[in-house]
Amino acid sequence: MKTESWKGKRVVIIGAARQGLALARYFARHGARVILNDRRKPDQLGAEMESLSKYEVEWALGGHPLEILEPGPELVCVSGGIPLENPLVVYARANGMCVSNDTQVFMEAAPCKTIGITGSAGKTTTTTLVGRMARAGMSAKAGRMWVGGNMGDPLLNHVDEMEPADLAILEISSFQSELMRSSPNVAAILNITPNHLDRHGNMENYIAAKRNVIEYQKADDYAVLGRDDPNTWALAGSVRSHVFSFGFSQPATGQDGAYVEAGKFYIRRAGLVTRLAVEEHIGLRGDHNKLNALAACAIAYTAGFGPESMLAGIEGFQGVPHRLEFVRNWHGADWYNDSIATAPERTIAAIRSFGGGLILLLGGRDKNLPWEDLGRLIRERVVIEGQCVHVVIFGEAGQKIQAAVGAETFALDEKRIAADLFSVTVVEKCQDAVVAASRLARPGLVVLFSPGGTSFDEFKDFEERGERYKQWVLEFSEALR
Repeated sequence: MKTESWKGKRVVIIGAARQGLALARYFARHGARVILNDRRKPDQLGAEMESLSKYEVEWALGGHPLEILEPGPELVCVSGGIPLENPLVVYARANGMCVSNDTQVFMEAAPCKTIGITGSAGKTTTTTLVGRMARAGMSAKAGRMWVGGNMGDPLLNHVDEMEPADLAILEISSFQSELMRSSPNVAAILNITPNHLDRHGNMENYIAAKRNVIEYQKADDYAVLGRDDPNTWALAGSVRSHVFSFGFSQPATGQDGAYVEAGKFYIRRAGLVTRLAVEEHIGLRGDHNKLNALAACAIAYTAGFGPESMLAGIEGFQGVPHRLEFVRNWHGADWYNDSIATAPERTIAAIRSFGGGLILLLGGRDKNLPWEDLGRLIRERVVIEGQCVHVVIFGEAGQKIQAAVGAETFALDEKRIAADLFSVTVVEKCQDAVVAASRLARPGLVVLFSPGGTSFDEFKDFEERGERYKQWVLEFSEALR
């Protein structure tokens, strides 16, 4: 529906988090009768209610009563944290009501070109880089550049300010893409590895949610796909738009894409090769971050930005907080915050960014994900490479993690692993794990806080967990040991 068509229409929004609040503002501004539902009670939503105080919003709190869907509203919207199994969502779908979310509403309302970026890992880093490249490339052009979505500010908060000459760059999560019925002009899928299976149920559903980002593109749009990731590259055959890939190896003959050769970055399109002199300016650790930078170049290229803009976006970029973020050196050990690692695959990528001995902090809440590959990687580091790995485990998923990375990981080896080469410590809370790591710290080691589980057993999100970790580490003193 066009924005002017919302006047007097009933819109029910489920979930008063960032996305739900953005939806409420948008529809209230356009004259809709907004009902905002949340299972929390009024005394738990003081800040949220205050943020909407100047809008006409009806609050339905303390549960999810079906009565708010009678008579049937014109639209039911869900915040990202609301599962589609929510009774209100199930009832709405069963009764033919339209169900949407902030990303889909934004896509319908946006007057400008859009770039959407999704993936199991690397979304925020890549989106930030693309934003920096676009800012450099648009400096001499008409139009403004907007960055947001799953990261930072929902762009629905600003869509009424946007003009046709603008460019909107969105990070899109699988929770947002599962309801998408519109695709961005440039849509990127970086990778698809097991994640959020507690929400999506299985990999097939998870992949289907990611595929929506490219599913509704037009013929003159671009789909930027990670060529080295099997689940992502398997989608190339069903793309309706132009396929542009990225990966460490060269694209197949006749294919367009970005690649790395002898450590240098290149783009090939229609047989023409363009050198991108950016690799020496990447200030991020790990091959996965080189791939994020390459992906950002591919996305920027398909959006019309040149090598100069790509270089300007990469130069001086030191990363996003909570992603292999250096905290301090204490007792000779370098302490890193990688709280964004809410899946074992992310922890694996983080471990591979360091070559020496590790003190590895693992834990949190499991998302029904496999941990066995992480256990095998730790075993290889200790047994084959001879590097020490001391694992400190905390949180709800402790037992599952211990089974995957504990002493039984080394059962195939006849030789006894020395205690100074491998150990497992199990504690209850995240702060306990940090204290335990401080007792293990010694010169030359890296203390890597890359939990592999979500933060929801102790914290509201990975950002709060990362901030608390940094606070604890920065407060270390000699008296602690």
